[in-house]
Amino acid sequence: MHKDDPKPLCFALAGNPNAGKTTIFNNLTGARQKVSNWPGVTVEKKEGIVSHKGQDIKIVDLPGTYSLTPYSIEEITARDFILQDRPDVVINIIDSANLERSLYLALQILELAQPTIFVLNMADVARNKGIKIDDRILSDLLKLPVIFTVGNKNKGVDLILDTAVEEAAAFAKGKTSRNVTYSREIEECITTLEKALLDNFEPSASSPGRWNAIKLLENDPLVKDKFTELSPKKAALLFELADTCIRRIDDLFQDDIDIILTDDRYGFIEGILKEAATTSDRKRVDVSRNIDLVLTDRFLGIPIFLFFIWAMFQATFTLGAYPMDMIDSGVMLVSNFLDQSIPPSLIKKLILDGIIAGIGSVIIFLPNILILFFCIALFEDTGYMARAAFLMDRVMHTAGLHGKSFIPMLMGFGCNVPAIIATKTLESRKDRILTILMTPFMSCSARLPVYIILAGTFFTRHAGTVIFGLYFCGILAAILTGQLLRRTLLRGEDAPFVMELPPYRIPMMKSLLIHMWDRSKMFLKKMGGVILIGAIIIWTLSNFPRDVNYSTDFDRQIQTLETRIQTPQPPENQQEKPEADLTRTLKALQRQKAQERVSQSFIGMIGKGMAPIFAPIGIDWQSSVALLSGLVAKEIVVSTLGVLHGVDNDEPEALKEALQKSGMTPLSALSMMVFVLLYIPCIATVITIWKETSKRWAIFNFLYTTTVAWCASFLVYQTGMIFTTMG
Repeated sequence: MHKDDPKPLCFALAGNPNAGKTTIFNNLTGARQKVSNWPGVTVEKKEGIVSHKGQDIKIVDLPGTYSLTPYSIEEITARDFILQDRPDVVINIIDSANLERSLYLALQILELAQPTIFVLNMADVARNKGIKIDDRILSDLLKLPVIFTVGNKNKGVDLILDTAVEEAAAFAKGKTSRNVTYSREIEECITTLEKALLDNFEPSASSPGRWNAIKLLENDPLVKDKFTELSPKKAALLFELADTCIRRIDDLFQDDIDIILTDDRYGFIEGILKEAATTSDRKRVDVSRNIDLVLTDRFLGIPIFLFFIWAMFQATFTLGAYPMDMIDSGVMLVSNFLDQSIPPSLIKKLILDGIIAGIGSVIIFLPNILILFFCIALFEDTGYMARAAFLMDRVMHTAGLHGKSFIPMLMGFGCNVPAIIATKTLESRKDRILTILMTPFMSCSARLPVYIILAGTFFTRHAGTVIFGLYFCGILAAILTGQLLRRTLLRGEDAPFVMELPPYRIPMMKSLLIHMWDRSKMFLKKMGGVILIGAIIIWTLSNFPRDVNYSTDFDRQIQTLETRIQTPQPPENQQEKPEADLTRTLKALQRQKAQERVSQSFIGMIGKGMAPIFAPIGIDWQSSVALLSGLVAKEIVVSTLGVLHGVDNDEPEALKEALQKSGMTPLSALSMMVFVLLYIPCIATVITIWKETSKRWAIFNFLYTTTVAWCASFLVYQTGMIFTTMG
C-alpha cells in the first residue's frame, strides 16, 4: 500500500440499483473512465483511474444488484469480481432513505470477508423523510467506516477515497470484517461445513470459508460446481454433509433453509436499525409519492407518458435543426476546399461524391442524436424510466411479459444492440427471447436521420408529430408481436412484476452529459467504420461500369449552359434568362445526367431487379436500393438516396428538392418510413440476437421483421391510394 507500489489500488463500487452508484462513480472518475464488457460476459463494465495523493486508484463500477444470489448475470458478475479479482476495498453505496433494503446486500458483501466501507448516499432524502442515522453506532456495530454523501450535489464524495485508502491499510495490518450472526442451529451448520472445507481443500480454494459454507447451505450451484471441479469425491462428501445440515434445519423449523437464512439476516438488520436509526413521527410531505399520484395514475399515466415521448421527438426535430445547418455549412466548406485542392480524377470523385458526401449527409444528424440521448438520460436520471415500465406493465402483460421487459425496449430508442444485451436482467429465458424478438421494432437512433429527411420534406409542419407516430407504431408492433409469439412459439405463464419506484431526483448536468456522450460515441464510431465502408461500396456500385449510353448529349448541353453563365450579357438583351435561372437549369441537367448514369450502373441493375417487390408499397428502385443498404446501418439510407438521386453535397436542401422532383409522394414517403421502422435495424442487431439466443432465432427475426415491414407498408400505401382515388 505504499506510494511507490507500481500496482494501483482497486476499489469496487457495489450497491442496489437507484442508490446513486453511477453518480458517485462519475464524480470520482469524471471523464477518466472507459466502458467495456466483463471478460466472457456481455455486461457493461465501467472503469476509471484516479490519482489520489500520489497513488493511482482504479475504480470499478459493479453492476447494480439487490443480492449476490446466482439468479441473474449481474449478481454473478458482481460477486465473482469481488471473490476472484479481490479489490482492495468494496465501496458499498447505500440508499440512506431505504436502509433496511440496502443492508440486505451489504450483509452479503460483508460475508465475502473483503475490506468494505459503507457510503450512506442521498443523506438529504433520508433527512427529509425524518430518518436519522447514527453513523458512529453503525460503524461500531459493523466494524467498518461509515460516511454520509449527497451524490447529486457532490457532497461528501471527497471523503470516499481517503476512507477507502485507510481501510485498505487497516486490513493489510490484520483487521478483519464483522460476521453476520445467525441462529444457533445455523451457526453450528456453518462451523461444521467450514471445518470440512479446511480439512478437504486448500485454504486458497475454500476461502472465504464461512461464505462458502453459507452458500453450500443455500445449494448455490456455482459454488458446488467449483468444488466438484477441484475434487469430485471430496465434493460429494461435502455436499452430503451440507444436505444433512439442510435436512436437520428443515426438521427443526419446518421451513426451507433459504427462508430461515433470509429471516436471520433481516433479524440482524432489524437489530442494527433499532440501535443506529430512528424515524421521526412528524408529518411530512413525500414529494415523490405526490408526483406519482399523477404520473402513475391509472387513467392519466399513459397519456402523460405519451406526451413526454412526443415532446422528446418534437424537441429532437426542432432544436436539432439549428446546429444541423451549421454542420452542413462546415461539410460544404470541406467539400469546396477539397474540390479546389485535388486535381480531377476518379479518386477525387470517390473522395468528394463517395466519402465526403456519404459521411457528410449523415453527420449533420449528430445534433438530433445528441438531443435524443440527452432526453433518454433525463428519463433515467430523474427516475421516470422506472415509472414508464410500471405504467406499461398492464400493456406488457397482454404479451405475456411484465413491465421490467419494457426497460430494455425503451433503451432500444437509442440503439437496439445494447437494448438486446440488457435483457440479461430478465430471469426467465422465454421472457428474454420474447423481449429480444420484440426489441428490433423499437425505433433506434440510426433510423432518425431517415425520418428527419423524409418527414421534413413531405410533412414539414407536422414532422415531429409524424416521427412520434412512427415510434408509437413501433411500440404497437412490438406488443402485437409479443402477443402472437406468446400464443404460438413461446407459450408460457405471465411472470409476476415487482419493481422498485425510486424517488424522483434532480439530475446532475454532468451525469446527463456523460450518459449522452457515452451513447453518442457509438454513432461517431460508425462514421469511421460501417458508414464509411458502406458509402464507398455504394459509390463504387453506382459509378461502374463507366461506359454509359445517355439518352441525350448531356456534356454538350452542360457546356453550353456553363458558357452562357460565364459570358456577360448586354443590358439591352432582355430575352435572355437571368443567371439564377440558368444555374438552376444547369443543376437540374447535371442531376439528370447523374441519375441516368446511376440507373445503368451495377446498383441500378440491382434496384431495377428489386423493383417488382417494392412497387406494390409505393417505393421506387432508388429507394429500394437505399433500403437494401440500410441492412448494414440505417444511417447509410440517407447517403444512398443522395448518391442515387445525383445530389451534390454543396446544397443544403438538395436531397429534399431531389426527392420532391423524383415522383415520391407524401404517401410513398410514409410507406418507406414505415418499412424503415419495422424491418431489421442492422446486421449488428442480427449478430447480437444470434449471440444472445441462437442462429435459428436470429434468422427467424430477420425474416419476420422484413415480412411485417412489407405487409405494413403495403397496408399503408394501398389504403392511402384507395382514399386518394375516392377523394
